[in-house]
Amino acid sequence: MAADFTPVCTTEMAAMAGYAKEFEKRGVKLLGISCDDVESHRQWTKDVEAYGGKQQQQQHTTTKVTFPILADPARDAIRQLNMVDPDEKDAAGRSMPSRALHVVGPDKAVKLSFLYPATTGRNMDEVLRAVDSLLTAAKHGGKVATPANWKPGECAVIAPGVSDEEARKMFPQGFETADLPSKKGYLRFTKV
Repeated sequence: MAADFTPVCTTEMAAMAGYAKEFEKRGVKLLGISCDDVESHRQWTKDVEAYGGKQQQQQHTTTKVTFPILADPARDAIRQLNMVDPDEKDAAGRSMPSRALHVVGPDKAVKLSFLYPATTGRNMDEVLRAVDSLLTAAKHGGKVATPANWKPGECAVIAPGVSDEEARKMFPQGFETADLPSKKGYLRFTKV
């Protein structure tokens, strides 16, 4: 959720536009939502692209907003998506949108949500890493998960519901079990 002509949202939309090809490689479709109207979006997009272009000059690339931005001036969509900040109100007393980022799966279910305060811009590398994690888990039928600070190419952990026998069949390359004081053998790492 963004608001047009606000500093943090402008930088975030520019960053998202700059990462659009990375999301596209992963089959992710981007959609922005703002509580402003379409004409405001048209004008604001010029600022987003100009700011993003200045950030990309060193890489000799340009920033174009290639994804739609939903206009929601009545704030109907934000209420339906439960993207309403519980505390913030605008000058007219209306609920402000939360600064939420949702990743929705092909089944149209929310798979991940990030909720940021207005003072903190999103980290697109982290959003991309989280998408890679979701894709890794989905590729393996939910039988693996990614540990803290995981990056693509690193080991994943095998889900607790997978027996060692099943894990040996699923992961012929093998897996390592962490030696922990409990000796329960639940923390198993494998290359995926």
